[in-house]
Amino acid sequence: MSKNRRHPRLVCVVLLALATLCSHAETMTDTLTNFIDEVTVVARRVRRDVIPVQQLEGDALRQLSAYSVADAIRYFAGVQIKDYGGIGGLKTVNVRSLGTNHTGVFYDGVQLGNAQNGQIDLGRFSLDNMEALQLYNGQKSTIHQTAKDYSSASSVYMQTRKPIFINGERRHINIGMKVGSFDTYNPSLLWEQRLTERISAQVSAEYMTTSGEYKFRYAKKNGYDTTEVRRNGDVEALRIESALFGAMERGEWRAKLYFYDSERGYPGAAVREEPGKFRHQDRQWDSSVFGQASWRKGLADRYSLLLNGKVAYDYLRYLSDPRLDVTTMYTDNSYRQTEAYLSASHLYSPAEWLSLSLANDVQYNYLDANLTNFVYPTRWTALTSLAASLTLGDFSAQTSLLHTYVDDRTRAVGGAAGTKSVLTPTVAMSWKTGPLALRSFYKRIFRMPTFNDLYYTFIGNKALKPEYTTQYDLGFTYDIPCGKDLLQGVQLQVDGYFNEVEDKIVAMPTSNQFRWTMMNFGLCHIWGADVAVKALWRVADTDISTSATYTYNRAMDHTDRRSEWYGGQLPYIPRHAGSAIVAATRGAWSVNYSFIYTGERYEASANILENYSKPWYTSDLSLSRELKVKQYLLRVSAEVNNLFNQQYEVVQCYPMPGTNFKLKLNMML
Repeated sequence: MSKNRRHPRLVCVVLLALATLCSHAETMTDTLTNFIDEVTVVARRVRRDVIPVQQLEGDALRQLSAYSVADAIRYFAGVQIKDYGGIGGLKTVNVRSLGTNHTGVFYDGVQLGNAQNGQIDLGRFSLDNMEALQLYNGQKSTIHQTAKDYSSASSVYMQTRKPIFINGERRHINIGMKVGSFDTYNPSLLWEQRLTERISAQVSAEYMTTSGEYKFRYAKKNGYDTTEVRRNGDVEALRIESALFGAMERGEWRAKLYFYDSERGYPGAAVREEPGKFRHQDRQWDSSVFGQASWRKGLADRYSLLLNGKVAYDYLRYLSDPRLDVTTMYTDNSYRQTEAYLSASHLYSPAEWLSLSLANDVQYNYLDANLTNFVYPTRWTALTSLAASLTLGDFSAQTSLLHTYVDDRTRAVGGAAGTKSVLTPTVAMSWKTGPLALRSFYKRIFRMPTFNDLYYTFIGNKALKPEYTTQYDLGFTYDIPCGKDLLQGVQLQVDGYFNEVEDKIVAMPTSNQFRWTMMNFGLCHIWGADVAVKALWRVADTDISTSATYTYNRAMDHTDRRSEWYGGQLPYIPRHAGSAIVAATRGAWSVNYSFIYTGERYEASANILENYSKPWYTSDLSLSRELKVKQYLLRVSAEVNNLFNQQYEVVQCYPMPGTNFKLKLNMML
């Protein structure tokens, strides 16, 4: 890691913290915790979602022993995370085995884009300024949303903190510091300022550096034989966000500017070139900056308008040098993505029981790269959604129709994939009787091939078709209200589903084994069930919340009936997986235990012994205490991750860390 880059970033964050401390700081009352003598308030949000949501928010999110968004959403049912090891390893999400590219990722209501490969690395998004994480299968129940919200088979929503001022407060300041294993140092700063009665501002900054070095046991065919050190996993990253929030009569608006810059090493697969030597020295540099804004207002008694806009620029450089790693060929590729996006959504409610929505989105993408014979693709995407929501007593229904028009152009004559025009429907229904709510939905959706699929030099195939998915879901929620006994309340959520993926895009070898190309050659059938249970308890003066999830997933490759491996489980998809969280709070003390289990898997559709991956599990434990120091609030947390030092791999030959520790300190002024 270059020293000339590290010091200016650290100085930047330190100066921000010093400037804050030297300013006239007013007393901050934590907006999420109110101290009231001998009174405890326990409440749960009541939802009438046609399509259910899984959510982590507030204290439940902060108490998790998680470095990033990817670590947190592992606790949702039906989610598989591909993790390539360590803090800096690539982390992508796959929901109900549909594939990473079928999951939309939204940041404060606007989708994050990557036209190059369609994958969003959730490991780069910190939880420091995150207020809530939500996962929807299908789509959100609200119809007043962008057309983009309808365009994915499932969606992850990241909601950052919004300033809340009470009792005449004008300013909130939160200075944080995390230190942990692998030489990890992670200072952060959050500054919220009330500018006027209706406008507030926020600045959030965070710097993280780590060596990424940890020990792991290296496995041979007959078992673990030695201990090695995972190297070249260092990361240096800086994130700065600034935002403005405004309230107006019958509406609100927000504007955000986001900057992220990082340098990291990729340690590669743990495969020995020579006994005891792992020589991977690949490096990657990322820079991302975007500005986005949202404006929502009720313009009449029955009519509301939602506007969203975004401009973004992303830079990526990847370096592989055989002088440092003799197993690789020289590669020094850089990519530049440009994106612009506008959306207008109209909501009209002609009656209390009926709402109609029309949304129009336009998006522009351009990719520049230093590759040989690159075609420099440009993509224009226009989406139009028409949706209706119906509520008659205990019965609710929602239907939508999405039209997607995509036009690709390239500098090379005849090099573009042309245009695509597709209509895709969704129908969802729910019925509630007492504590029981029944629901079902059907959704047909597709994903466009990425720029890499279509245009990557010597590999891309401009004749690719879109990859279609069809989803069926049937489930129920059983919700018992809070009582006065030991068990305060319980909620059970069960869903059974069937998914089909058609024209799956896969890499296939050509006549030259060193050159592959992308083809539509896949058909997958996926049967599964998600179960989630939540309960609230009261034991003496201690509040306890418990939650558990279980996922059964039979994801079968039905591409070729003549194949010996027809019907095999898809790679890296476990048939059984689960998680559990137990959190207890007593006064200023909080303790949190979390557990994740992933069952046996195979690393290829050939479900044979050579491709078998053992089950793995991890246990994490955290303890925190809040202290009042004069007019300040101090929160101290200690965490132990992978408590039992489980040796495991999420992706073959990418070992994960063993037992590690983290200490967090937050001072709120």
